[in-house]
Amino acid sequence: MSVSDRLTEFVQALRAKGIQAGPGETVDAAAALEVLGLGDRERTREGLAACLIRRDGQRAVFDSTFDLFFPLGVGVPEQARHEHVTLDELNDRLVAALASDDEEMLLQLAGLAVDAFGQYGQGSSGVGGWSAHQTLDRVQPQTLLVRVLSAMQARPGFTERLDRGEIRRRIERFREFVRGEALRRVAELRGRERLSRSAVPPTPDQLDFLQAGRAQVAEMRRMVQPLARKLATRLAARRRRAARGQIDLRRTLRRSLSTGGVPMRPVFRRHRPGRPEIVLLCDMSGSVASFANFTMLLVQALRDQFSKVRVFAFVDGMDEVTHLVTTGVADPSALGARILGEASVIRWDGHSDYGRSLDEFADRYADAIGPKTSVLILGDARNNNGDPRLDTLARLLAPARRAFWLNPERRDLWNTGDSAAHDYATVVEMHECRNARQLGTLVSRLIPV
Repeated sequence: MSVSDRLTEFVQALRAKGIQAGPGETVDAAAALEVLGLGDRERTREGLAACLIRRDGQRAVFDSTFDLFFPLGVGVPEQARHEHVTLDELNDRLVAALASDDEEMLLQLAGLAVDAFGQYGQGSSGVGGWSAHQTLDRVQPQTLLVRVLSAMQARPGFTERLDRGEIRRRIERFREFVRGEALRRVAELRGRERLSRSAVPPTPDQLDFLQAGRAQVAEMRRMVQPLARKLATRLAARRRRAARGQIDLRRTLRRSLSTGGVPMRPVFRRHRPGRPEIVLLCDMSGSVASFANFTMLLVQALRDQFSKVRVFAFVDGMDEVTHLVTTGVADPSALGARILGEASVIRWDGHSDYGRSLDEFADRYADAIGPKTSVLILGDARNNNGDPRLDTLARLLAPARRAFWLNPERRDLWNTGDSAAHDYATVVEMHECRNARQLGTLVSRLIPV
């Protein structure tokens, strides 16, 4: 395969993961690759990153994909092919490499570790491969910290507290080398394109709200402010276009008298559209809470685009949490826990009950929705087979300017099990909203100006 073909496949894999590298960026990357060559792999990595990455939060996806398409080597490393080590021998050499911070030796030891302890199944027949998890579970480099500290004690300026953190960083680097080596071998066995679809995580804006782990949720929270700035620009542009209004026929004809009756310069009726009021109804139960949490933070960051924002949270009881969301959240990760701890959203058994929550909203907060209000309902509509109270929802939304339901579940899961999504969709327009990119698109498109 030529270098240009390899680069083309690499860019296609990046685009599949949400990195929007177009023809212009690809041409720039090809020019950079021609100048840099492949002799210095890290220099090549940085050059391609400069050409192809356009947004924050994309570097991890880029690096994982780069390691697949531009690997350190091909096949089994020469040293691993001729040398077989026991676990004790590997650990002794690993302690020495960690103590001296010898990255080249750590890379060689990662290859030896994967070769000795990572293979499963029959790799030659196409079934099986190499596992980083299996390798690290056998080697357990995190248990070597005390031994490495002992090896470093004779070093001038030794400080145990600082060196512990440094050793952990080196151990994590070794773990990265092991993951990269195992992934490289599996890619050779099963194909780079196929593996990039399954093994490389998507960019943060494409992470599924319901499947994101703790680290991924933290990464998504860091996207709130950049996404809010982008959406604020879109909403402001829509507001400027809406202010233009329709053509003022009388004034246009009057102005056309100066050009012989030809309306060269149309006159528009200008009006000043008011900023919308927003009401959020947020399901805070289970994994749906991370989706609601992210959306609340986004709306809080966009509060200048709205004349009024009111936020309500529920599980099996409804309570207003506007003051918790809009007064400034020092630790965004604690917002959900703060709501569950300080607001009365759990009244009975802690299981989602949309019908009971809607009834409580109708009793206590019905006046929050008026003719200027846009309502966003956030939740998976899983009602534990309770009464959905469609009549209550229809009555609540009747005076609203617009209303939408954002559901973080896949559309093909709606109305399975205890989901009442299709029932609620007969009352309010429901949209699939599984990641931050979809959320940004829906907010900028659905919210009226």
